[in-house]
Amino acid sequence: MAKKAKKKKHDEHIDESWLVPYADILTLLLALFIVLFASSSVDQEKLERLSAVFNQVFDGGTSFLEQPAPLPTPNPSEQTPQQQQQNSAYLKDQQELAEIKDSVDNFIAVNEMEGQFATEMTDEGLLVTIRDSILFDPGRATIKPEYNKIAAELAGVLVSDPARSIVITGHTDNVPQTGPEFASNWELSVMRAVNFLKILVDSNSNLDPVYFSAKGYGEYKAIAPNNTAEGRAKNRRVEVLIQPLVAEDGSAAKNTQ
Repeated sequence: MAKKAKKKKHDEHIDESWLVPYADILTLLLALFIVLFASSSVDQEKLERLSAVFNQVFDGGTSFLEQPAPLPTPNPSEQTPQQQQQNSAYLKDQQELAEIKDSVDNFIAVNEMEGQFATEMTDEGLLVTIRDSILFDPGRATIKPEYNKIAAELAGVLVSDPARSIVITGHTDNVPQTGPEFASNWELSVMRAVNFLKILVDSNSNLDPVYFSAKGYGEYKAIAPNNTAEGRAKNRRVEVLIQPLVAEDGSAAKNTQ
């Protein structure tokens, strides 16, 4: 009886299922490199396109790519020589204004007038505020004689080289004028500003009148409610604005004379 031929065993099948996760890992790595490259380029449009693609791949959801791309922080070393020069000119001008403020603050302290004077650095320049009660009688625009000396001392503090534009502004409360001299608070505020300007300029020959101007707002630039005596007292004031010479972009400041 013939022997049956033995069947050869088939070679065992090699499990290649590991290739799938391996390929996924490579895909994710590639995606990561693309994201890093796109982020380094700070291309918002590119990031938004990538975000849409990845959201579809990973079944939606909010991705960190949907957040606004961070803008690079300016580095002084990356500025052009012109930008550095402009920035330096602006900072120097602000430092000089700060030194004038220190001088005015010292003037206020020496004369013990902290309750009547105040200084503040603003976007428009150095603002010196003076309560009108120490300069004028109610409803009058003539400066009290006893304060002419104080105004002359303040004029010396305002001298600078180069000269700066200085704007004197008058303000009142909302109490209507009843006297024969002024028909409205506008007129009263303007004349108070003009008279204070004249005292400053006339008392110091180093102040050039070309750089001075005066204006009045009446009751229309109130800094406190007019329904109390305290609020009305704050609104009755004269402001001295010492303007900058250099704008923030390094150009010559556009003054409001």
